Amino acid sequence: MHKRVLVGIISGAILGVVCILGASLRSSEPLGTVYLFAFWFNRVLIGLVVGLISKNILKLRIAHGAFFGTLVSFGFYSATNFKDVVGFIAGIVYGVLIALAIYYFDKLESKKA
Repeated sequence: MHKRVLVGIISGAILGVVCILGASLRSSEPLGTVYLFAFWFNRVLIGLVVGLISKNILKLRIAHGAFFGTLVSFGFYSATNFKDVVGFIAGIVYGVLIALAIYYFDKLESKKA
């Protein structure tokens, strides 16, 4: 497995925990374990998909992060009957953040070589 995919998955997993905390704080009722797991897994999936992109051009990576963050988050957003707008927007932002983490990791790796 490429290191950038691993960085994407780990970044997605960490941001997924942040998402679970945010969703729990903004919800007036307790959220189910399955819902929270799906929320977390959605962020891990964004990390995987963004990590598969091989081009390391900053603007392109940001665009891909936003695009795949939108695409993957839309699946979860539609499953909530289009009610979790904040979670949907967070997925787009997290796609960009994951893309940036991978970009800077790749830059560090190329300096070592």
